[in-house]
Amino acid sequence: MCRKYSHLILCYNTTKKSSKRINVNGTKRADIKSGKTVNIVLKEDQETGYLTWGVVRDILTKSPKHPHGIKVRLMSGEVGRVKEILD
Repeated sequence: MCRKYSHLILCYNTTKKSSKRINVNGTKRADIKSGKTVNIVLKEDQETGYLTWGVVRDILTKSPKHPHGIKVRLMSGEVGRVKEILD
């Protein structure tokens, strides 16, 4: 399966089954670690829902869950809420 974004195309195998269940929507802090690849929505992109791809540098949300996504800082310095965990 492939997803096309304005700046890249991501493809992954949908037939591979994993024994570990991952919360792909990014609302659970325990699922997000430094070095993970994620899609976030920046504050200025909340209205459009435009996703920004990057690698997590820091986790900024202190609570174990957040309904709108865990806030992170990417290696690029951008800050936003995780919408998808890609790996």
